[in-house]
Amino acid sequence: MRKKVKYLDYSILIPYLILCLLGIIMVYSASSDILLVNGFKSTVYMSRQIIYFVAAFVLFGIPTFGMKLKIFKSKKFVLSYLGISFILLLFLVALKIISHGQAAVNGAVGWINLGFINIQPVELAKLSLVLYLAYVLDRRDGKIIPGQIRENLSGPTIISFLMIALVIVEPDFGGSAILFMIVFVMYSVSGIPTKMALQWLGILVAAIIILLFVLLVWEPGFIKSSYQFQRLLAFAHPFQLEKTGGAQLVNSYYAIHNGGLFGVGLGNSMQKRGYLPEPYTDFILSISAEELGVIGAIAIVTLLFFLMWRIMEVGIHAHTQFNALVCFGVTTMIFTETLFNVGAVLGLLPITGVTLPFISYGGSSMIVLTAGLGIVLNIAASERKYVIESERIH
Repeated sequence: MRKKVKYLDYSILIPYLILCLLGIIMVYSASSDILLVNGFKSTVYMSRQIIYFVAAFVLFGIPTFGMKLKIFKSKKFVLSYLGISFILLLFLVALKIISHGQAAVNGAVGWINLGFINIQPVELAKLSLVLYLAYVLDRRDGKIIPGQIRENLSGPTIISFLMIALVIVEPDFGGSAILFMIVFVMYSVSGIPTKMALQWLGILVAAIIILLFVLLVWEPGFIKSSYQFQRLLAFAHPFQLEKTGGAQLVNSYYAIHNGGLFGVGLGNSMQKRGYLPEPYTDFILSISAEELGVIGAIAIVTLLFFLMWRIMEVGIHAHTQFNALVCFGVTTMIFTETLFNVGAVLGLLPITGVTLPFISYGGSSMIVLTAGLGIVLNIAASERKYVIESERIH
């Protein structure tokens, strides 16, 4: 443990701690008024967020200091974690079927209520998929070449898309899109020709755009009443649907406009007072922009991108394929979640319910992302030690 502390990468640890502290402050600011109006203490959600952070930070020590890096590369660990993720996702699908959709929240069955915390299996699935693909692709390093791609990638591709299919059934399109991006990025950096990977992505993006266009124009009756389709319509026509599905996006615009460059001051948001639904989760960046200004919101996003850049640097300079792939996978998790959240807040992407990493209220996301960072810091310490020992030898 002392050796790992010596090689700890503080350029990853410190931004993470700052983001979590900002998240606690903004969760309190965004939720306190609503709680008071409904007869609760103003600190309820802030207290829970602090508990989530403390729990995550304690658990953070396990992958960072308490476990050897080789454990994360072991077949037993990787397959056990992957199996648990599949079991939890299957449980949600079974729950949806048994309850006939009555267990759905906001149109989806995505949580397992344990009383003190709601577990989102898709969050666990993200990190399990990163570790599984890193394990498989590391073992097949050098074999993913034209003529052998199908042979070497058919197994992990089937497993990955089974996981994505289970998440779509919930339905959680944001979560399934994040899982797909993890697969795409990790395949792309594992040796697949860049031209081939870009062709696949181009075909998929074109297909999605065409599908969305057809759905918005056609408005088929069999999905017209679904919650997800209403969100899509709200994305396309927010002001026309301001009284219903477009309320979140319209009030997000108002919040950003009210804040201007420097904000109205911490705690002084108007949109959090019943206008913007659940402002402490998906749209916490809107409240941040209103209270801290566009400059404050940009600072938060910049800090997230700095964290991603540092993780990428560790991956780029890693001396093993497994270490590099884990870093790229964790970066993809944070990047895609940030992209979907910021895109939804600005009306550039449909609202998918994806939270802003380390800032939005929630335990599952905080714990899983922190565990991912813990593994990255373990890798960073291992890489620094490897470089120093190599220099001594030479």
